[in-house]
Amino acid sequence: MMDWGDRHCRYLWRLLSKEVRVYTEMVTAPALTHGDKTYLLDYNDCEHPVALQVGGSDPVELAHSAELAQKWAYDEINLNCGCPSDRVQNGMIGACLMRHPELVATAIKTMKDHCNIEVTVKHRIGVDDMEDYDGLVRFIEPIANVGCNTFIIHARKAWLQGLSPKENRDIPPLNYDLVYQIKREFPELSIIINGGITTLDQCHQHLQIVDGVMIGREAYHNPYLLATVDRDFFDCQKPIKTREQVALEYVDYCQSQLQKGVKLHHLSRHLLGLFQGVKGARQFRRTISENAHKADASITILHEALELIRE
Repeated sequence: MMDWGDRHCRYLWRLLSKEVRVYTEMVTAPALTHGDKTYLLDYNDCEHPVALQVGGSDPVELAHSAELAQKWAYDEINLNCGCPSDRVQNGMIGACLMRHPELVATAIKTMKDHCNIEVTVKHRIGVDDMEDYDGLVRFIEPIANVGCNTFIIHARKAWLQGLSPKENRDIPPLNYDLVYQIKREFPELSIIINGGITTLDQCHQHLQIVDGVMIGREAYHNPYLLATVDRDFFDCQKPIKTREQVALEYVDYCQSQLQKGVKLHHLSRHLLGLFQGVKGARQFRRTISENAHKADASITILHEALELIRE
């Protein structure tokens, strides 16, 4: 599973893997109720299987989000109970919901009643001083009791006071054992582990115990990590694309998006990590970073950057 990509990033990921499930960036339920639904929900058909990740706590708004997710043919809708930012806390969204498992259970049941697609939850192992295993069980049990079968667990707690969202991604220590213990105690649930996972070897190790692995930042900063995933995890024997093949296909996509009015820097930033560790990668990144934001930026910039890799 790949976490939090925008639609252009998800397109790049899909060029590398046809099998992994990709997740949208979190969209709040109030935004889906009052905002531009086409802008917020549209995606490329090639992105399937794709999950809509939503934030919210109002069962009525979340029911509406579930209806929209089904209408837009998403494969899954995921309720985010792990985001630690101040902005979402103020709206009773994200990790603060771990203190309110019954509210989350009510929301999940309402969502399930309003759609036929899978409804899942993403959360932390705890918040602030809630870090014990019993507290994690008290969060999961009522949600599982209303029919939620899949829990994506970021194996860090969140400090809602004292740490920034960025710090919450790194400073709280990882505790994979708590996630493993949940799987052992609730074998009937699908438990997906998340947090600090940067290699496919680590994925293989986790899959000896849990049902799935979610990768976030590493796949964004090093997308070619996904090149062999379909072969190694899904027994798919398709040829593995080179980095250059992926880049050229993505450049074709960028050209089509430019014709629709999308700015080049919104597209090109997702390419910056594709050639990580390859000779010429620094010049490739610099050419894109220094030029893609300019008012007259065209697809030529990407072709010029790729020439630096070929040299």
